[in-house]
Amino acid sequence: MSTQEATSMNNLQTPAINSKIDQYTLGQVLGIWLVAGAPMWLLSWVAYPALSAGLSAIDASLLRMKLLTVGLIWQFVLAMIILYREEGNVRLSTISRRFWLNHPVSARTGETKKALWWWVIPLIVLYAFLEIGLRSSLIDVWLKLFPFFADPGGSNFEAVFAPEIRAQWIGNWGFLGLFLTSAVFNTFLGEEFMFRGILLPKMEGVFGKWDWVANGMLFCLYHLHQPWGILATMPGDLMFAYSGKRFGSNWFPIILHSGQTVFLLFLILGLVLGLA
Repeated sequence: MSTQEATSMNNLQTPAINSKIDQYTLGQVLGIWLVAGAPMWLLSWVAYPALSAGLSAIDASLLRMKLLTVGLIWQFVLAMIILYREEGNVRLSTISRRFWLNHPVSARTGETKKALWWWVIPLIVLYAFLEIGLRSSLIDVWLKLFPFFADPGGSNFEAVFAPEIRAQWIGNWGFLGLFLTSAVFNTFLGEEFMFRGILLPKMEGVFGKWDWVANGMLFCLYHLHQPWGILATMPGDLMFAYSGKRFGSNWFPIILHSGQTVFLLFLILGLVLGLA
């Protein structure tokens, strides 16, 4: 076979990221979604009301953060259990391959193309627009349709930035540590490992080319632990899944998902250092 013929055949091969080998069934997809999400729902709607009675608004907000962090850590543990059962190990090389933690891949050729990293910039701008420009309006629309999904109180993280209590955060490195732990598992080791790492690469067998839509919607509905924001998070959730699938790299959704976290990190660091 000539070099030209070999090159042509390689270009016609289905990229590894689109392979339907060992794809999940619908039952497996929904089962993993349920096992990943149920602890978050129970911690939010059962454990939190029982444990937060009599607490101040600030203490209640911190309690909720702690409880949901436990749920996020569970997602990481579950992802590692599934990975071990499927691959026989949890080495970094295995995690990188299975979870698409690699340079972006051309959807046309299936080959690594580092120039595609430039797409991160317009995606960040678009995501910021969705968060800043549409989030509040979408929450208002959602709650007009489903008023029973309104925030029951104690879940508004913005309360920690209230001017009258800023002094109590000065030197409180434990608060910063709690936020960092929650953030790492929220935007990387927990939700992203589970939804874009475990699920997305193995959903094409059921959903075909619309696997990213199904993944984004499952991620959106998973947020039943904070149902007032389901509609508001939907555009971003779909963007996470699309960017991971389109570029064959889950660093894209991880970066997008982490944007708000980085912003809050600087605000909290300012509080702890007494600069805010």
